[in-house]
Amino acid sequence: MGLISNRVERHEIKPGDHIYTYRAVFTYSHHGIFVGGSKVVHFRSERNFKSITETSSNLDDDSTSTPCPTVPDCGFRQPNSGVVLSCLDCFLRNGSLYCFEYDVSPTVFLTRIRGGTCTTALHDPPETVIHRAMYLLQNGFGNYDVFRNNCEDFAMYCKTGLLIVDKQGVGRSGQASSVIGAPLAAMLSSPLKLLMPSPVGVATVTAGIYCMSRYATDIGVRSDVVKVGVEDLAVNLGWTCSDEELVELEDETSDRQIVIT
Repeated sequence: MGLISNRVERHEIKPGDHIYTYRAVFTYSHHGIFVGGSKVVHFRSERNFKSITETSSNLDDDSTSTPCPTVPDCGFRQPNSGVVLSCLDCFLRNGSLYCFEYDVSPTVFLTRIRGGTCTTALHDPPETVIHRAMYLLQNGFGNYDVFRNNCEDFAMYCKTGLLIVDKQGVGRSGQASSVIGAPLAAMLSSPLKLLMPSPVGVATVTAGIYCMSRYATDIGVRSDVVKVGVEDLAVNLGWTCSDEELVELEDETSDRQIVIT
């Protein structure tokens, strides 16, 4: 991967990699975990599954009108869950393939103007990452939220096991941080227009505030993150359900198996 782009070729990615692709002419990116066998586990809003003809404005709208013609279990998901298994072709939807970077230096992080491409946080071994992704495929990842629990949050949790303690703040997503940081930077720098006659100077200060706001919300430097085992995730986030619901769900899914080849 280069300094400007994280674009990679298919033969370069490995099981356990956090990958993403851009949608709607680079308006936003959709993230997932490559688990091998040309398959990706990723997180989408449940409303995308209710009707293939429903129009959605969600950032992770990834619905398709026809089933995958090449991979039989492409599109597998548990009832009432937004975590889905897709083949790489359906995940990319003719888009380019990018690989999310971990353990980057603060300098590199700040040079990436666009959020959702890298983090200073360390990642866990591939086998741990795949275990988390497959476990969440079977058990879900809670309710989708654009700012606090989206596809990038899902992929970053699978890679790091880190969870944000402050449920009121922004999640792990670099995209969400960018969306919030841009207007914040513009607002904070606007009084400087009276002191700086040069538009270039104002733009430079605004860009600096934007980059620092992104850096402050990165999970690699935040103080409100904790390591949470995937088996304990439901308890920590309050996703637990009643015993009757658990028995019903187990009866529905006990004979459904996913094999990565």
